[in-house]
Amino acid sequence: MDTNKRSYSLRIDRTLLQKVRCIADSQCRSTNKEIERCIKKHVEQYESRYGEIPITALKKM
Repeated sequence: MDTNKRSYSLRIDRTLLQKVRCIADSQCRSTNKEIERCIKKHVEQYESRYGEIPITALKKM
């Protein structure tokens, strides 16, 4: 396992999770990887609009 990865418990609406699972299945990904891909895409969009988030601003997890 990648030592740079951290686990996080996510509470999500049942219907939304079912839809994410359908998308993941259609892309031959696990649900976890699909959620990770969506988060990465969101961060990229945010940073392209507001600039890179400096790592020093982040709390240690």
